[in-house]
Amino acid sequence: MRVGVTGSSGFIGTALVAALVERGDDVVRFVRPDSPGNGELIRWDPSRGLVDDNDVRRVGALEAVVNLAGAGIADRRWTNERKEEIRRSRGDATALLVRILSDSSGTGFLASGSAIGVYGSRGAEVLDESSSIGDDFLARVCVEWEQATSPLERSGTKVAHLRTGIVMSSRGGALKKQLPLFRLGLGGVLGAGEQWLSPISLRDEVRAVLWLLDTRPSGPFNLVAPAAQTNRAFTSALARQLHRPARLRVPSTALRIALGRDLADGAVLASQRVVPAALTERGFNFENPTIESIVSSSFA
Repeated sequence: MRVGVTGSSGFIGTALVAALVERGDDVVRFVRPDSPGNGELIRWDPSRGLVDDNDVRRVGALEAVVNLAGAGIADRRWTNERKEEIRRSRGDATALLVRILSDSSGTGFLASGSAIGVYGSRGAEVLDESSSIGDDFLARVCVEWEQATSPLERSGTKVAHLRTGIVMSSRGGALKKQLPLFRLGLGGVLGAGEQWLSPISLRDEVRAVLWLLDTRPSGPFNLVAPAAQTNRAFTSALARQLHRPARLRVPSTALRIALGRDLADGAVLASQRVVPAALTERGFNFENPTIESIVSSSFA
């Protein structure tokens, strides 16, 4: 299969590209305008709405595309400027990608990034793809992100929205940031520790995307394992894996001071108990369905 990938140098994108190549797919990476080389890449700048038309013509038709472009959610404080960057980096990239695919030979399938943030923070409520949409900052970002694919869907292209949870790997994401403290025995619960997390191993995240590429369904898909846990339970599982104590607690007030109230409340302390109903109903099997196996696989 000839597959285009945006966000190919990111945490998930890097692993996905490697898996696609390993199984024999041809990968066309969407990269920054100053990236060197020819051949299997398309240079673009979503912030300016620009794409190298010569690259588009040279690479030809794409059978499917995976759209993972977007600025990091928890990389820094959510100033007004950063929040706008988070929003626009997703909407602009998706809108430009839709235009490219519509103007060229098109594509049969798009797996387009989103996140479980679309549901908002909902306490212990169990959330699946039929649940209502939230109304906080991340929920609004996700709604705009998903709606940006509408022109392609109206033209007949199948689109799957990847509502990804917390992707677990020691190589990146939230876990990589936590590990130094946990390895020193200084890890602990965040806030009250009762907020729900919906994780997925990096391996299952990539496997789910490959499965969607092969089966080509449409609609939203929660890319989370059937292993939602409270922050307290996750903390205990990680401490056991590392054979370190985790008796400390980081108060919510301290998190708000360190990270800013918006980021702390909107992401770190948000509670989302999400289940992968659409995946499991269609027969996808998780290799890491439990929190213990997710944590263990994160160090493989």
